[in-house]
Amino acid sequence: MVHRTIAAPSKVAILHPTIEIIGAFAALITTLGWIPQVAKVARERRAGDISLFATGSIATGVFLWTLYGLLIGSWPVILANGVTFLFVVAILGMKLRFG
Repeated sequence: MVHRTIAAPSKVAILHPTIEIIGAFAALITTLGWIPQVAKVARERRAGDISLFATGSIATGVFLWTLYGLLIGSWPVILANGVTFLFVVAILGMKLRFG
């Protein structure tokens, strides 16, 4: 029996610097956009208005984006989604603690 390994084709895209700047700015905004929510819930110790299902869904999606970034080796995707995941998990933890 012969075992064959199928190698994925290498996709290296060289993007225009303007496109990279737009992507970095978008990642920064969507990642840092969670800080006010984390701070508010931590400060007020109240999370009754936060949907557990919606926040759990977002956490799952962001985790999968982080995993995707790891699989394709994209540090911008890994970092932006990894940090966002930490913020969303913090909100989930406070939701479970403070209700």
